[in-house]
Amino acid sequence: MELDDISAPLGLRKSKPQRVVLPVRTPHVIATALGLIVIGVVAWTVIADDPFGGEPMVVVRAELGTDTAARPAEELAPRMGVPGNAERANRQPAAEPPPVPSVPPGARTVTIIDGTNGNRQDVIIPGSPEGKTGAALGERLTEPSRHGRVPKVAQDGTRPADAYARPVTPSPGKANAPRVAIVIGGLGIGATGTADALSKLPGPVTFAFAPYGGELLTQVARAREGGHEVLLQVPMEPFDYPDNDPGPQTLLTSLDAEQNVDRLQWLMSRFQGYVGITNAMGGRFTASEQALAPVLREATKRGLIYVDDGASTRSLASQIAGANNLAFAKADLMVDAVPSAADVDRALGRLEAMARDRGIAVGMASALPVSIERIARWAKAAESRGVLLVPISAAVAKAKSS
Repeated sequence: MELDDISAPLGLRKSKPQRVVLPVRTPHVIATALGLIVIGVVAWTVIADDPFGGEPMVVVRAELGTDTAARPAEELAPRMGVPGNAERANRQPAAEPPPVPSVPPGARTVTIIDGTNGNRQDVIIPGSPEGKTGAALGERLTEPSRHGRVPKVAQDGTRPADAYARPVTPSPGKANAPRVAIVIGGLGIGATGTADALSKLPGPVTFAFAPYGGELLTQVARAREGGHEVLLQVPMEPFDYPDNDPGPQTLLTSLDAEQNVDRLQWLMSRFQGYVGITNAMGGRFTASEQALAPVLREATKRGLIYVDDGASTRSLASQIAGANNLAFAKADLMVDAVPSAADVDRALGRLEAMARDRGIAVGMASALPVSIERIARWAKAAESRGVLLVPISAAVAKAKSS
């Protein structure tokens, strides 16, 4: 007779086998299955020889030496390795390439590439209003130098100063009105000042560009399209050089004539379309006949005018220009010598009074925000006061006929 669990002596009880229950739950099974699937996909991607990552492919046999482009689509379509492509090739004619747009004279084409899908699109940018005429004029009035193209007098005698001058058209009955020419210097360096001048100042205001800007060609083209005459600012040695340095390729009294003319040609090659040159600084240089005379003779040779900014009372530019039959102008005052709105307004008033007294007056200014704002405001009301705003070419003492 078997002892039951209660009456059996201690230590003689039969132990029942324990059932092992694994804590397996449905979410665990699903997670494990998904993990195995992911591992399998990654392994297949790494091991499989599929450089296109599973993209649809069509295998076409290429027959070298045959003109497949000239063969009919029905003959080529059955060789495609995807069912149904032959029928689609028979039903749909081959797409014709898009027509190539014609480019108008003077315009240029820019290709835009979409970074997301690589599609290319050609956009035609219209040229300047001068078009082919302006390009032909530039070729006729320039010649190559070791630095680039520089101005020259054309074979028919046309000078850049005359070809790029803007006509003056006074209102009826005001042909003898007092005339004021204003030159804004320092353009091409500061983007904000240049943009303000281009957008706010009227066409008769002359723009003088420094030779160091990064977008000179575009800015000069915009200025000329806006009706502005253009000058090239030539850096010249001041009295406190080199503590006050106008920039690279500055004309120096310590250099000989040939070296300064070579530097001048480098400066002249930066852009084209200007009627003449004007000094940037240059107190010491313009006071030296030995240094200045070869430079002004080069300007005469190339059919340009010279504008003295009037800052130095020791400048010999007027005498040298007269001796070399160079078209010349000198500024009567610096409009923004004191760069405040009230002082600029007073200077413009003095300039207008000079014009009424002498018939014409020339003012210089910098591309400062206050200068541009006050000159633009003055110019709007000048005509109503009987004053004619003119480009610098209308204020120069003309050179004698050669």
